[in-house]
Amino acid sequence: MRTATTIEASAGDRWREHVDFVVEAEKLGLDVCWVAEAWGSDGPSALGFYAARTDRMLLGSGIMQVGTRTPVAVAQTAITLSNLSDGRFLLGLGASGPQVIEGLHGVPFARPLARMRETVEIVRRVQDGGKISYSGAEFQIPWSGGDAVPMRLSMRAHHPIPIYLATLSPSMLRLTGEIADGWLGTSFVPEGAAGAYFRYLDEGLAGRGRSRADLDVCQGAEVAFAPDEDELRRMVAGRKKELAFSLGGMGSASTNFYNKAYSRQGWAEIAAEVRERWQAGDRDGAAALVTDDMVLGTTLIGTEPMVRERLRVWRDAGVNTVRLYPAGDTLDARLSTLAKAIDLVREIGSSS
Repeated sequence: MRTATTIEASAGDRWREHVDFVVEAEKLGLDVCWVAEAWGSDGPSALGFYAARTDRMLLGSGIMQVGTRTPVAVAQTAITLSNLSDGRFLLGLGASGPQVIEGLHGVPFARPLARMRETVEIVRRVQDGGKISYSGAEFQIPWSGGDAVPMRLSMRAHHPIPIYLATLSPSMLRLTGEIADGWLGTSFVPEGAAGAYFRYLDEGLAGRGRSRADLDVCQGAEVAFAPDEDELRRMVAGRKKELAFSLGGMGSASTNFYNKAYSRQGWAEIAAEVRERWQAGDRDGAAALVTDDMVLGTTLIGTEPMVRERLRVWRDAGVNTVRLYPAGDTLDARLSTLAKAIDLVREIGSSS
C-alpha cells in the first residue's frame, strides 16, 4: 500500500505548522498529501504553496467541490498545479452536500451525479488541448444563444492528471468505477466494504470493461497508538462525539451521505438514532449511542499490534493507498504517529 495524509486547509491559523508538517512528512517517505477545503480556505492556494516546498511527494485536491467552480475553471486549476509541480498533482473532486453547496455558495445541489459526470468529461477535454465544445444536460460550452465560438486554453497540460472522485452513494460509486482513476473513500469498514462500496464500484468498472486494477482505492482514517488498554478506552471514548457529528451533523436535515454509508455497513438503527438525537440538539446523547465497535471499525486506533493487524485487513480488503490522519497535540507528536504508521505499512508490504 501507498501512504497518504490529508491537510485541512480550513485551519487557516496554522499555516506555518502545516507546511512544516508537509515538508517533514515527505522526508518520512509519505507518498501523497491531499488538501481539503471543506468550508474554509480554498484548497488550490495551499497546494501551490506546498508544491513549492516539496520535491517528490504527490499532491492532491481532496477535494475540490463540484458546483462551486465551472468545469473549465477546475481544469485550469488542475493544469496549473500539475505544471507547477512537474506532474505531481492529483485532481480530487467531490459533490459535497446541500448545506455547503446551497447554504454557503448559493448554488443548487440538484443533479450532482450529472454534474459530476459532465465536469469530468469537460476537464478531460480541456486537458486534451483542443477547442472546447460541449453540450450536456448541465453545461453548454459555448453558452447557447450567444455569439461566442469554441475556445481552447492558451496553456497545455504537460503531464497526465489522474482524477479521483470522493463518493459514498451507490450511484456515485458506480460513476467512480466508470470514469475515475481513483476513489477517495471515507466511513470505511473493511468487513462491510464489499456490500457497501465495492459492489457498486465493481459494477461501474465492469460496465466500462475495467477491473479493480484500474482504480486506486484510497481510504482514510485517524491513526493513533495507545500504550495500553486503559488509554485505548479513553481514546475511543474521546472519538465518539466526532463520529456522532458525522452521523448527525454532516449534510442537511434530509441528506447525510455519511449516515447512509454507516447504515449500509450494519449500523442502520444506531445511525438513525444518533442523527435524530443530534438534530434535536442532544449532542451528548447522540455521542453516547455510538459504540466502541463503530469507532474501532472505521479508524486505525489501537495498540501497535492492533493497528498493524487492521492495516493488513485494509490491504486484504482492497485498499491500495491508506490515507493517515495522525493523532497528536503537537507537530512533533503528529509526525511521530505518522512515522510509526508509515513504518507499519512498509512492514506489512514487505511481508505480503
